[in-house]
Amino acid sequence: MTTRRIFLIASASTAAGLCLWTVKKSWKAEAKITTGPNEEVTIVEFSDSGQRQGTIRVPKVVKGESEWKKQLTAEAFEVTRHADTERAYTGRHWNMHDKGLYRCVCCDTALFSSETKYDSHTGWPSFWKPLAEENVKSSEDLSFGMRRIAASCRRCDAHLGHVFNDGPRPTGLRYCMNSASLRFAKFAS
Repeated sequence: MTTRRIFLIASASTAAGLCLWTVKKSWKAEAKITTGPNEEVTIVEFSDSGQRQGTIRVPKVVKGESEWKKQLTAEAFEVTRHADTERAYTGRHWNMHDKGLYRCVCCDTALFSSETKYDSHTGWPSFWKPLAEENVKSSEDLSFGMRRIAASCRRCDAHLGHVFNDGPRPTGLRYCMNSASLRFAKFAS
């Protein structure tokens, strides 16, 4: 192959890579929207003091994009509804040490507790288990040419983050969440 041909192929590959890199939205995994009438889910309800209230059946929260945009900040909308990821060390919860619950920013379902939060040195709030397995669902995420486990809210399908197998005992899991998908409810003193 001639040097010129190699240069042209390399240039074309670089240009194509740049185009794909800049088209960020096309790579995002779209959050699934449930359309079934009167669909219900089973979750565990918790008080803001962290007390388990019991297992309940509740309607699945389904809204259109315009409704979510009215309710959420731009960042929370992109993270929860389009499976975006906030930049590391920029979210409000990654370095929070207060005692309380982390609830879904979209539907207020209790998801995580400060009791299972730990510093994973990743720049995102990390937990070794959810508050209740029933409240967080996992699914395979094949975006960006990787195989990962995505975590989302059982009640409204909000994208929360990803689950990795490099966490501490006793679970060995790291629920690496986006601050933008969580609302913190501090325990009353």
